[in-house]
Amino acid sequence: MHEEVRELSVELGARRYPIIIGQGVLGSRDLTPFVASQQVMIVTNQTVAPLYLEAARRNFPGKQVDWVILPDGEQYKDWQTLNLIFDALLTRRHNRRTTLVALGGGVVGDMTGFAAATYQRGVPFIQIPTTLLSQVDSSVGGKTGINHPLGKNMVGAFHQPEAVLIDTATLATLPPRELPAGLAEVIKYGLIRDAGLLAWLESTLTDLLGLQSAALAEAIYRSCACKADVVALDEREGGVRATLNLGHTFGHAIETHAGYGRWLHGEAVGTGMLMAGDLSARLGWIDEQDRDRLFAIVRRAGLPLTPPEGMSPDRFMELMAVDKKNVDGSLRLVLLQALGKAVVTSEFDHRCLQETLAEFCLKQP
Repeated sequence: MHEEVRELSVELGARRYPIIIGQGVLGSRDLTPFVASQQVMIVTNQTVAPLYLEAARRNFPGKQVDWVILPDGEQYKDWQTLNLIFDALLTRRHNRRTTLVALGGGVVGDMTGFAAATYQRGVPFIQIPTTLLSQVDSSVGGKTGINHPLGKNMVGAFHQPEAVLIDTATLATLPPRELPAGLAEVIKYGLIRDAGLLAWLESTLTDLLGLQSAALAEAIYRSCACKADVVALDEREGGVRATLNLGHTFGHAIETHAGYGRWLHGEAVGTGMLMAGDLSARLGWIDEQDRDRLFAIVRRAGLPLTPPEGMSPDRFMELMAVDKKNVDGSLRLVLLQALGKAVVTSEFDHRCLQETLAEFCLKQP
């Protein structure tokens, strides 16, 4: 028996699009109203294809459905793998009215979106995210791209999907590390925008970690609602949308240093949020009780609490210097003024930043 299907929208005027959330919608929901022509190209990976490709094809009855299967992993989020998508599109003669479909986690979603933004100067695409992190965050908002050896997500484009279809049943097949990684982004929404969500998470975390379907659906819905509101206010990250990057400046540095794929994105963001919270407390913007509350929920979620072994304060500074939020050479961070309220700023005491970096690097195992 399927649970209730819930919908919300990302309000972008004529480019408004729905987010559809439910158990069992993969393979049963007709997505052809969001397809411009007869051609559909599903982009997935070697892990997801055996599980869900056949079901995803059923979402497009009466269409010419082709597919391309990519290698799985953050280390493949690069030009070479991106070209596999273009190769498939050109070999199968997909025209400029084709629709791409991202079936997978954040890597597949980002790469498919970037391919859609650039194939024949732009074609539509649909997101079908299959990991918690991609369901609550990366599938919504139109950020697409690939990594560069010197920095994560440094090459990309804003390109909004036509629709996002989220099937909570796919979470039952996640590897163990993926669920905590996705919860990092849910925690983030509570920290930056919705203190009520943070309190709900504290009381519901055991159910979420136990894959209780109603709790997961509620976490996904509330996270997507938060993301949709922010994107509607600031589509291209000129202001408030940058607060969605809480923990990401530290986290991206961790991912780049460790080597793409060794740390999951959500794991790095979890540690990054702890570092941002610690710095916010050192600046006197939040109190020690709030900082400890942040540490407690990240710990309970099963996320790493320290950066990778061998990472130094100087290495952090080197990698954070290429963060996309930086302006005119000034390091800008997302910090907390309270639980539920974040700010993007370069106006902070850099001595406190050095203390935070030293503290966390000393804690390494």
